[in-house]
Amino acid sequence: MALRLSYDYRTLRGDVSSAVTSTVAVLPWALAVGLASGLGPLAGLYGTIAIGFFAAVFGGTRTQLSDTSAPMFVAMTVVLMQHADSPAEAFTIVMLAGLMQIAMGALRLGRFIVYMPYSVIAGLMSGIGILVVTSQILPMFGIAAGAAGVWADPLAHVDADAAAVGAVALAVCVFWPARVERFVSAYLVALIVGTVVAVVWFTDAPTLSDFPTGLPALHPPVLSPGFLVEAAQPAFLLALISSINSLLSSLLHDSLTGERHDSNRELAGQGLGNVAAGVLGALPGSASAVGTVLNIRAGARTRVSGALRSVILLALVLGAGPIAEPLPIAALAVVAMMAGWDIIDWRFLTRIHRIQRNFAAVMLVTFVLTIFFDLLTAVGAGFVISVLARAREDRLEEMDSVVSVPLLDEAFLGETGGDDPFFARVGLLELRGSFSVASSRELIWMARMDIRDHEVVILDFSKTTRMDDSAALAMEHLVDSAAESDTECIVVNLSGGVARTLASLDVFGRLPKDRFVGGMDEARKVAKSLLERRGGDSAS
Repeated sequence: MALRLSYDYRTLRGDVSSAVTSTVAVLPWALAVGLASGLGPLAGLYGTIAIGFFAAVFGGTRTQLSDTSAPMFVAMTVVLMQHADSPAEAFTIVMLAGLMQIAMGALRLGRFIVYMPYSVIAGLMSGIGILVVTSQILPMFGIAAGAAGVWADPLAHVDADAAAVGAVALAVCVFWPARVERFVSAYLVALIVGTVVAVVWFTDAPTLSDFPTGLPALHPPVLSPGFLVEAAQPAFLLALISSINSLLSSLLHDSLTGERHDSNRELAGQGLGNVAAGVLGALPGSASAVGTVLNIRAGARTRVSGALRSVILLALVLGAGPIAEPLPIAALAVVAMMAGWDIIDWRFLTRIHRIQRNFAAVMLVTFVLTIFFDLLTAVGAGFVISVLARAREDRLEEMDSVVSVPLLDEAFLGETGGDDPFFARVGLLELRGSFSVASSRELIWMARMDIRDHEVVILDFSKTTRMDDSAALAMEHLVDSAAESDTECIVVNLSGGVARTLASLDVFGRLPKDRFVGGMDEARKVAKSLLERRGGDSAS
């Protein structure tokens, strides 16, 4: 069947609206990071253009946006400090990082991000949202971020015209009808209305004046073997930060759109973008959670939105910059603030009092660390805590699947134990389901206690579906404990992957072959034989 591509007017309108909105929203950030890096504003702009275009066109997340993200800016600042005398070396590290990302995609390493628990994603989304909202409060009121004494007397620093423009833009975003949002984004209308009122009435409100323009200077890579060996470590760090940041943003994208991204393709697209950024002498980047949410909320439907944003930015840099100069910073701040508000996972937060405490703790830890530390620390800590919480749940579930009972001689062997109807020389240890490191310690402790009470123990694997190496070694400890207690072991229905795991570790290497049987009837015969032999040995 031939592939049919559908791209109608509604799709085009959504992509154009989101591209324009996201362009004006990313401009302040791209200019700021370029200046802060010491490379100049064009480095930030061309970095956003390169990573934004290649990730949009070749990446694996349909409406995701990429730019010179904060984690990548911090890491690149360290690289620039270490190679201050040779920018060519710094940009070679960026290119090498991009090549590493492409290799990660080719090796299909991106699939591992799908194991990130949703409680971590919810905490991450909400923390980023709070950071975005709070970071835009000062610009909304016309206050420079580094102004001295702001919090001592904030009202004295407020620019009345900027505050008025911000209030108008905020009102548009809040009261824009939902039924009209389908056709025209509230963000775009807020920018247009905010610009009009700033030009006509509130003319003292700060704007994006003095927009930089010019062509980039190309930087060929430094290919000396000694330097490439030295560059491998910082390049890998850049590649890792960009990859994690991008794939986490892809998960946020999926949660908002209901789609499923291609992690490996996303890594390749991000890598191509960073290679291009290095060649252009620009800052590297990654996917942007804030930009992606803004893009989706503004109506983006396809990859055209991200590619078109880069084209618009390129046009501005090559001479159309004066078009953006009248945009009021307060209106831009409001758009970013509302995007941050939308990032917050209100659905999860409003239910947090009803969910399990383990999940709530993971979400809150990730949330707090995102706000007060950084993205990678938050994700790492949240993931570790979620793994520990999951291990506890697995332990309880796995231990509930262990059946350890005595088998009465009268019922199992057809014999009586003298005057004691409850005489039980044989015990049954039945393992149902999956077993892992979570339950291995308690499995040893519980079974060891039961083994001491019997002369023969039947280990039934009929309903065992999986065992990891820790659980397998726990079984070896049980066999050793049985030998110390002079208890015989019989293994029932050991097969499949469980048998292969146990055999690879030689867990039952000391047991004779006749102790391995295919069912309980055979186990009964072997148990009788062993007990008779033990009885004969005792008599002799």
